[in-house]
Amino acid sequence: MAPGSDESPSNARSWRHVSRREALRDTVAAVGGAALVSPAGASKTTAVDHGGDAVVRVRVHPGAVPLQARLWYGSGLDAVRRDWPAPFRDALAAVEAAFEQVVAYAREQSRLESLEIAVERGRPIRFPPSTSLSPDAVLPSLEGLLERFRERLRAHDALAGDTSHVLLHWSPLNYRVGYGGTLSPRSLIGAGDDGDAQTVVNVGATERWDSRAVTRNMAIHETIHTFLSESVVEEVGGTRCEHDLGTAIRTDTNTLEISPIATAYASPDRIGAGTRFQGTGCYDHDLFSRHDGTDDVDTWTYTTTLSDATCEAIMRHLERRFEA
Repeated sequence: MAPGSDESPSNARSWRHVSRREALRDTVAAVGGAALVSPAGASKTTAVDHGGDAVVRVRVHPGAVPLQARLWYGSGLDAVRRDWPAPFRDALAAVEAAFEQVVAYAREQSRLESLEIAVERGRPIRFPPSTSLSPDAVLPSLEGLLERFRERLRAHDALAGDTSHVLLHWSPLNYRVGYGGTLSPRSLIGAGDDGDAQTVVNVGATERWDSRAVTRNMAIHETIHTFLSESVVEEVGGTRCEHDLGTAIRTDTNTLEISPIATAYASPDRIGAGTRFQGTGCYDHDLFSRHDGTDDVDTWTYTTTLSDATCEAIMRHLERRFEA
């Protein structure tokens, strides 16, 4: 499979049918509207009137990309100098589109009229060369990578409060990072010592082993994790597992379409079914917002459309953050 193609692994065999779970039915209605803006530097802006007293930022930072990979996605000196190769630009656009959906969901229910969510292009992240010979220096763990990311954000004076910092990382062979992730105590907007959250998306892995469609979904997936608290997830979905808020819907007899928060968790637990590698976090197909089963499925597609359960959980977290 060529890097960045929209083809997805499609070699699943028949597996036990998994029952559907009803989609989210009950939502909380509150007074107001919602807004999403993207200030100068981001690639797209969507806005409605707001009071301006509840501001959240999503700041997407491009990591270093090897010269060979940059040349693959571009040509000439432009590709050599560019901080935002095509996979990074598509990941950013996917995150923007995801929060537009959250805004639309909020506006339909007249909720959080003073909320502003800004999706921005962050400063490029470059890690200083390490002189250590420790395993974590040679092949960083997720914890180690997040800590180094934090150090660079601090050095750039970029910790502003109520900001989700997303690092687009390029390390296709680093199994310790996998597709990416976030870790407590900086895994949630509004938590931790300063209210900033941070997460990593291993775009190098999704591009090398899967497809551009998976890159888009995993960028959304890891960012959304920083807007989901366990208590709200359990309240909305009946389980504390965030991945169970997702959907896996048959679009025809042999095709299953996966929503972002379910990406890497909606297929049978074996190499080559759905995403190349199964996620290592929690999941239960019987508890998904909707899962149509994997019997006879041999084609896996990925939609950037969020499930209603995901939107509801994000909204409830932000309401509790700003309306407490």
